[in-house]
Amino acid sequence: MEEETVNTHSTLYEAYNELHGLAQELEAPFDAPAVLVVGHQTDGKSALVEALMGFQFNHVGGGTKTRRPITLHMSYDPLCDTPLCHLVSDDDPTLAHEKSLPEIQAYIEAENMRLEREACQFSAKEIIIKVKYKHCPNLTIIDTPGLIAPAPARKNRALQSQARAVESLVRTKMQHKEFIILCLEDCSDWSNAMTRRVVMQIDPELSRTAIVSTKLDTKIPQFARSSDVEVFLSPPACTLDGFILGDSPFFTSVPSGRVGSERDSVYRSNEEFKQAIVSREMEDIASLEEKLGRQLSKQERSRIGVSKLRLFLEELLLKRYMDSVPLIIPLLEKEYRSTTRKLTEINKELSSLDEVKLREKGRAFHDLFLTKLSLLLKGTVVAPPDKFGETLVDERTNGGAFVGADGIQLPHKLIPNSGMRLYGGAQYHRAMAEFRFIVGGIKCPPITREEIVNACGVEDIHDGTNYSRTACVIAVSKARDTFEPFLHQLGCRLLHILKRLLPISIYLLQKDGDYLSGHEVFLRRVASAFNNFAESTERACREKCTEDLESTTRYVSWSLHNKNRAGLRHFLDSFGGTEPSSVAINSISPGISQESLPGSVVAEKHDTKPRADIKLSHLSSANDSCSSAQTAETKLADLLDSTLWNRRLGPSSERIVYALVQQIFQGIREYFLASAELKFNCFLLMPVVDKLPALLREDLESAFADDMDNVFDITNLRHSLGQRKRDTEIELKRIKRLKEKFKVIHQQLSSCQRIPSFSPACSD
Repeated sequence: MEEETVNTHSTLYEAYNELHGLAQELEAPFDAPAVLVVGHQTDGKSALVEALMGFQFNHVGGGTKTRRPITLHMSYDPLCDTPLCHLVSDDDPTLAHEKSLPEIQAYIEAENMRLEREACQFSAKEIIIKVKYKHCPNLTIIDTPGLIAPAPARKNRALQSQARAVESLVRTKMQHKEFIILCLEDCSDWSNAMTRRVVMQIDPELSRTAIVSTKLDTKIPQFARSSDVEVFLSPPACTLDGFILGDSPFFTSVPSGRVGSERDSVYRSNEEFKQAIVSREMEDIASLEEKLGRQLSKQERSRIGVSKLRLFLEELLLKRYMDSVPLIIPLLEKEYRSTTRKLTEINKELSSLDEVKLREKGRAFHDLFLTKLSLLLKGTVVAPPDKFGETLVDERTNGGAFVGADGIQLPHKLIPNSGMRLYGGAQYHRAMAEFRFIVGGIKCPPITREEIVNACGVEDIHDGTNYSRTACVIAVSKARDTFEPFLHQLGCRLLHILKRLLPISIYLLQKDGDYLSGHEVFLRRVASAFNNFAESTERACREKCTEDLESTTRYVSWSLHNKNRAGLRHFLDSFGGTEPSSVAINSISPGISQESLPGSVVAEKHDTKPRADIKLSHLSSANDSCSSAQTAETKLADLLDSTLWNRRLGPSSERIVYALVQQIFQGIREYFLASAELKFNCFLLMPVVDKLPALLREDLESAFADDMDNVFDITNLRHSLGQRKRDTEIELKRIKRLKEKFKVIHQQLSSCQRIPSFSPACSD
């Protein structure tokens, strides 16, 4: 019965080792249970792993000695007096080459040196070693690079970057739910949680974590009182949060010194090294009992020493293996079906590599692609927003922001749906709404007195002033400089949104199984045609909008700017001054035509009142009371002197110019906003619906007529599909063999009422 159990366990370990390799190679959704060793540099990770194995194979010491995770598939074999090691090939995981311990050590050193010269300096790809040895437990252990705790100074930025890379790598490994985490702490005070801080980010309750205090032999002399030792061996529950595996930490010591024949070697053989581990364990127990002044209980002894940790891990892993067997079989069945479907699809693709069928596939893809584009513009929730959506902050970063001449961006929170991750038509609508909101709220830039005087200039036939012309010159200049950048920003933003439709459409096609996998040349052609169409359409649309802006800011049509006439009248009526010109304007005789006052603002805007609320009837009565024509002529002369002949800019004239500029600027803004939105909708959005299909079809048919081999790259595609077929067939055979192996194991385990715990390696 015992021999049958040993054989069953041996087959079980072998099957799980193969499963672990398959999971690493294929990134399959199943993981074989394994022990993941996590600790900081100099915590003694590699030394502990070697002690668990019973032989030395790696560099041990300060600094970074492990730059790739090292996976050790250890198997107990009583016939192996020396470790029998096989190194799994990085290029072909199905191959494992027998290597000596020095050769494996040299390979690990070479990999560390290679990675040290690279930018990242660390790699998540595992070095996989299979080991058989009479002192090995039946374990799969993954030794990870040591965590780094760099100083915060700027001069340590390189080390800080390495620390982030290592922590990211270790965190990724800990994500595998099947892994048992071996958390190493080199401290004499359990309130210091250097490694636990990282581990608890992934396993908050420590429910799959065993804690190990390393270098026990160096800590025992540090305790002055027996009560300190008691707290260290049995820490209170409040100190160790969660529910750790084994209910209490383990305590280990690994004797220093290396195995070898060199002068500085301490041990001549792995047998001596193993005996030193046993002796160190006995010495630690004796030292603890001496410090405590009492004998250790059986429970306490079961937590002290490498052998106790190895027994615990082996039994725990065996239980996980046996519990997982019924769950692994359905996963392998699913993977087998998936791989079978993949092989069928490859055979189907190989059989369809003729020109007629490829043309049909290309045209069908064309129609489906356009359908997905239309669906995205109309609105859909099929594509996940967390993957393809953009918040307004993301959109501004990737597609550009609406920024005025002052360089200030409007807070994104003021825009509706700014925090939502949108794509397609919804994102287009939000961008246009932001454009309306920002441009619609723009005020005319400040006007200086110098600008007004410079804008007056000299007429071609006289040197008088024309304030209506002055206002037009200033307004169109300000409007052109203000609004032209927004056209480029709007075009860039909407082009970004349209280009994002391409990868989302491809995702939808892949999801529906309509994607032309393997036809990268054809797909690149479609993508290039779409992007070129989007860019050229946006450029043409922007040019139309630029022409509109140029026409609006080149010639002022007052019919565009009299919408706010009442507001302008109210503005002009609201102020009153003491300028002579003001009095003159209010005292003009009804017999004098306002059109006869060249250059005056009142002549251009005869129905506005630049002074206080004085009605025409008041002017008439005032003129009736004035019997002297000389008085009217004098006031007319004063008016001409203050507006036409005098270049001294008075407050009233300045305010009139300012009011006219504001009105013209507002009219240009309203026209620009409506025109830009309408043109981008008509000449950018709509062509995607009504012009793109014909353009893509024309490009497609033209390509089909030229050279089909260049469109679909048939020769390379046939070679690529043939290679994929061979790889998939090998993968299918491996999964099938592994599936049958686990079925046999499951039957053997089910036939046993009770499988006794068996750990021959620990009985030595």
